[in-house]
Amino acid sequence: MQINRRTLLGAATLLPLAAQAQGRYPDRPIRLVVPFAAGGIIDVVARLVAEPLSRELGQPVVVENQPGAGSTIGARTVARARPDGHTLLLNGAAHPVIPALYKEAGFDNVADFAPVGLVGDQSFLACLHPSVPVTDVPSLLAWLREKRGQATFATTGIGAASHLAGELLKSLANVDFTVVTYRGTPAAVTDFIAGRIDMMIDSQTLLAPFVADGKARAVAVTTTRRSRMFPDLPTFAEAGITGYRASSFQSLYAPAGTPEPIIATLSAALLKVLADPAVQASFVDRGVDPMPGDPAAARAFLKAEADKWLPILARTGASAG
Repeated sequence: MQINRRTLLGAATLLPLAAQAQGRYPDRPIRLVVPFAAGGIIDVVARLVAEPLSRELGQPVVVENQPGAGSTIGARTVARARPDGHTLLLNGAAHPVIPALYKEAGFDNVADFAPVGLVGDQSFLACLHPSVPVTDVPSLLAWLREKRGQATFATTGIGAASHLAGELLKSLANVDFTVVTYRGTPAAVTDFIAGRIDMMIDSQTLLAPFVADGKARAVAVTTTRRSRMFPDLPTFAEAGITGYRASSFQSLYAPAGTPEPIIATLSAALLKVLADPAVQASFVDRGVDPMPGDPAAARAFLKAEADKWLPILARTGASAG
């Protein structure tokens, strides 16, 4: 094939345009995968940030729930997605502990993801069904020891933040109970309120209405600081369980290999959204503290979480497969 000067000149003219088009991001809607069912705190936070992120990025950010297997179904989707910034993952406390719980997850929870940033953090409430003869943390521990593992504890999945909070209670307080897993938060709450489950540790905004109606009895919050929603409720640490701290945080990820300029664009947009007073107010209304952090801060935080939780899970023998 013969290439003439006119062809070469035409190609040279088109190259900058092609490069410019290839570099434009985003150029279509972005999927924000939530690896849990609708209604849980991670889903709520995803929907709080999706619209303002859409405005910042100039393309719709569409929340897509892919629940199941302790967040690994949704995480696997993102790990295998094209690394072009158009498929993202919002996950929580489950993500750093995946290696301990799912030996055949089909991906590496560190190597296959590029952290974009931290998003928010929420303390949990430890609640009992009113039929349980417990009014505070000391009576809770005494009752659990009396039940010798027969008390039931609801969680949205092995490795979920609620499950980790329960395992930490077992480890630090030397108690035991039976963990009952549910596919989503609504199903767990339904059985708890109906009295088929004795205990839950979950989102304070989720459980607060039931506490107010007398359908659940709160005994403690899980962070090291008291909740703004329940200022009179002690923390587990205040009630005598030294070193207890658990929460539901959220972190945003892209697939590994996503170009650094795209990560930078996403991180800048996320930080701008989290600095918006209206977004911050929406978070606080739902009991979530904004926790902005760039990719480096996210990596450091996630490593610290893994270092904390993986030994606890190893000692308890908790496994999902």
